[in-house]
Amino acid sequence: MALIITDQCINCDVCEPECPNAAIYLGREIYEIDPDKCTECVGHFEEPQCVQVCPVACIPVNPLFVEDRETLWQKYRRLQFELKNSQTVA
Repeated sequence: MALIITDQCINCDVCEPECPNAAIYLGREIYEIDPDKCTECVGHFEEPQCVQVCPVACIPVNPLFVEDRETLWQKYRRLQFELKNSQTVA
């Protein structure tokens, strides 16, 4: 499941650096999460780090991107493969 940042976000900037997949970015008004990059920290941590540090608890599961743990693992492996290949090309 990808996570989503709701409009309760106060733009405190603590979630973005915690994301190991660089899925969090500053949108037009609040921070947003790229569902193609969000693995809920599967492969990196036991719990989503953005949820752990958010002071206003505004990061729930995105109901439009419900994924099981195996799908999150597959996404993690794909992202790691892409990262590795981009580093060898650069």
